Amino acid sequence: MTPVSGVAREPVSAASTSRANRGWWDASADDYQAEHGEFLRDAGFVWCPEGLDEADAGLLGDVAGRRVLEIGCGAGQCGRWLVTQGARVTGFDLSFRQLRHSQRIDLDTGVVLPAVQADAERLPFAADSFDLACSAFGALPFVADAGAVFGEVVRVLRPGGRFVFSVSHPIRWAFPDDPGPRGLTADRSYFNRMPYTELDEYGAPCYVEHHRTLGDWVGLIAASGLELRGLLEPEWPAGHEREWGGWSPLRGRILPGTAIFTCTRPATTG
Repeated sequence: MTPVSGVAREPVSAASTSRANRGWWDASADDYQAEHGEFLRDAGFVWCPEGLDEADAGLLGDVAGRRVLEIGCGAGQCGRWLVTQGARVTGFDLSFRQLRHSQRIDLDTGVVLPAVQADAERLPFAADSFDLACSAFGALPFVADAGAVFGEVVRVLRPGGRFVFSVSHPIRWAFPDDPGPRGLTADRSYFNRMPYTELDEYGAPCYVEHHRTLGDWVGLIAASGLELRGLLEPEWPAGHEREWGGWSPLRGRILPGTAIFTCTRPATTG
């Protein structure tokens, strides 16, 4: 991984964001999969650190025979589960190393997820290609222009298509990213929309995560032409004791950690 020499809250361009996060995920993919792979499962659709499973939640509905795009697929665990449910799935990710892990799991399981390397702000897919799109913490927190991603989703979804995505709950940005008691006290402005940026030894961004308030997300969805159908804030389940970064049982029983948005592209009317 790239050594981090500092942290900043300052504007970062789309190109710098993409370059930084591609490098960060390429360098971190091995450790990420080693730490979280068992929890995610080789073919499992886990929406969030709270452990909400698509098999139980059914946010995408019946996927059998549907064409599905997974945005920011990582090692393809979610998309691979959808394949086992009869969906025709395509995944993409910015990180080549994450996609190499996806190929490894394809070979290990015999369940293949077709996937390509791409940037979520410029999708290499034809218009009206997919019935469904989904993203479990993929791409959207790591792009400078989330509106461009929504525009691309609208373009590639067929009329009436559904898009479901999960991100860190925006309220978390007002609190330290700490799983312990320190993470229970707000000490920064929720309304500071400057991205969280880690800097390398030369002062260049090597990891960037962008903050949008809950209202920002709703506004971006509406501006894209998508219709918001649901917003789910998963509660921390009883008996779930696993920590994941700033997520923990202590914080999860008090503060929401994840927001899951369900949207649709309006059906064409006569």
